[in-house]
Amino acid sequence: MTKLLALLVLAGAANAAMAADIVGNASAARNKIEMCIGCHGIPGYKATFPEVFQVPKIGGQNAKYIENALKGYQKGDRKHPSMKGIAVSLSDQDIADIAAFYAQQK
Repeated sequence: MTKLLALLVLAGAANAAMAADIVGNASAARNKIEMCIGCHGIPGYKATFPEVFQVPKIGGQNAKYIENALKGYQKGDRKHPSMKGIAVSLSDQDIADIAAFYAQQK
């Protein structure tokens, strides 16, 4: 049992170390943002699902904020069906790349 626990702890540490090594590449995001620009790329856009709301502008937003928001949708900490559906399809590298792309926008 202690060997299993030790392996799980090591695996968790390895995953954390790998996640820490992920660096966003704004150039790589160009092929990953198609899902984003349909809503977040239109100034003043309002979506109607699940209710009418103003879609936030994410261009120029802090990369860490975007990463945390997308991971929050993945985990269910943030509630929005469309965003959850998009976020769960993204890898950690995809999220870092998209965050880097939007962080450099004006």
